[in-house]
Amino acid sequence: MRESCNMDRLDRYTCDEALRRVEDFLDRELTADEMRMVEAHLETCEACTGQFLFERQVLADLKDKLRRVALPPDLLARISRSLEPEAGLGGQ
Repeated sequence: MRESCNMDRLDRYTCDEALRRVEDFLDRELTADEMRMVEAHLETCEACTGQFLFERQVLADLKDKLRRVALPPDLLARISRSLEPEAGLGGQ
């Protein structure tokens, strides 16, 4: 009976860990080993796969909407100007 509790904790930790990393996984910001770990977990866990698919769709919808937002023409110039002092610090 005690082994079952330990296994439940292990499974829960694995799910918690996979879900904690799902955004970084979607953005490809994990190491190759971490990517494999999350992929392996998603292949075996239906609950986490459902959550992953939901988050993937939310991010895709958000990116799609952001692509359609009309930006003020001078926005890029303002952003570039605001970053210029930062670029000067990096060259020292």
